[in-house]
Amino acid sequence: FWIALAVFWSSASHWVLGVPFDMVLRARRVGGQAELDLEMVTRVNVNRLLYIGRVSGVWLLGFTCFTMSALAVLGFWYRMEFAQAVLFLMFPMSLVSAMSLATARRIEQESATGELLRKRLARHRFFTQVIGMISIFFTALWGMYQNLTIGVLGG
Repeated sequence: FWIALAVFWSSASHWVLGVPFDMVLRARRVGGQAELDLEMVTRVNVNRLLYIGRVSGVWLLGFTCFTMSALAVLGFWYRMEFAQAVLFLMFPMSLVSAMSLATARRIEQESATGELLRKRLARHRFFTQVIGMISIFFTALWGMYQNLTIGVLGG
């Protein structure tokens, strides 16, 4: 589980709005064609995210809330550890998804290119990493608590 958690958050912080962050760094260093490539890939992914949000956003929100509620009940009322683990992965990622939609909207509204686009993507990555660190911290805290209480109480 812990390796999956690390890979999960590492991937989430590398792929910013579906754009690999090394493209952002290369565009900053090299400019020119790398900058144009970054703008095109970002535009495609921003349009894709916004289209999904506009067409099926309400349904996705409802399904996500239902799934989170079901996992919370299964995990904490019925004490299913697997549901707790999935909830500890999905809930913070739902926050990152909402943040991605907001960032995509902002990039579209500003018609961000160049330095402004790189700034938006870097800021999004930073906050994704912050959410990831907080998530890993609380997941580890809950895991240690579970191990201590199961060890002390015997199951």
